[in-house]
Amino acid sequence: MSIINVDNNAGIPKYRQIIQSVEVGLQEGLLKKGDKLPSINSIRNRFSLSRDTVFMAFGELKKRGIIEAVSGKGHYIKSEDVTVVKKVFLLFDELNSFKEDLYNAIVNSLGESVKVDIFFHHFNQDVFDKHINDSIGNYNYYIVMPASLNGAFQSLKNLPENKVFLLDQTNERLKRYAGVFQNFEKNVFDGLSSLKKQLQKYNKLVFVNPKSNQPDGIYYGFQKFISATSTEGQRVEGTDEIIPQKGCVYFVLDDRSLIELIKKINNTNFKIGEDVGVIAYNDSLLKEIVEGGITTISTNFKEMGARIAYLIINEEFKQMENPNNILIRKSL
Repeated sequence: MSIINVDNNAGIPKYRQIIQSVEVGLQEGLLKKGDKLPSINSIRNRFSLSRDTVFMAFGELKKRGIIEAVSGKGHYIKSEDVTVVKKVFLLFDELNSFKEDLYNAIVNSLGESVKVDIFFHHFNQDVFDKHINDSIGNYNYYIVMPASLNGAFQSLKNLPENKVFLLDQTNERLKRYAGVFQNFEKNVFDGLSSLKKQLQKYNKLVFVNPKSNQPDGIYYGFQKFISATSTEGQRVEGTDEIIPQKGCVYFVLDDRSLIELIKKINNTNFKIGEDVGVIAYNDSLLKEIVEGGITTISTNFKEMGARIAYLIINEEFKQMENPNNILIRKSL
């Protein structure tokens, strides 16, 4: 009994019949993981098809993760899960609580028939390039967080432009790609501006630049605010040299800096929200609880995940700016 069947009179595209043959074979137990499929040439010759037709069918099965090509040997069954309709490649910069919310929102919004494979580049250009190059031809869509990597656009050129969606950051070189982005400079400026009333009881705003990678736009927004409001501002590199001072508001960008800062303040007689203020970037469960609540300027990561999924499902190729939230808590 032949695994692959193509009927010229079926009224179904021939490449689709090849895909359905493999699906039926798996569902009926005629094919199992590790089984070898007939060669492209044998299918082409038997049914008088073009190589492109067979390639198209095998390419779709490969993107869904059902088959894999083994160099010099042919194509083999990789997965028996035919419920996976599409596969999505997801490349994050790093994993943190915000990215966990973002990942869950993407997966839940795409639905059970879409398989999402997640990878991390950790702000390393070589790692970024390897993940992109290894993914070519294996996925239906690519969701990529380029961060501030200068060479990201070179690697992305190797992917089909209409299958790439960018997350979180963009720049002039990447403006051709659809995606959902934060306007960091605007978000910080608008966020601090909306907190002017709370900031009035303090006399200095301190930007705590972390050791981890952060978008330059955050600092530009801070600079714009202190310039526009004639607020006394200062930038410090990390928390090591900070000696908490009464009347200062500290603007921190990452969880490690936040915890280190709070530990230092708690070693003084100062009270957070009265003697000193704290503002954090990006909200999390931690910031709802610590010290009775930390005021945050934050994008909505769940909304970002839902929006990128919407673009993919509807194949809408446009750029969307993600909404930003200001959450005022006891720390200010």
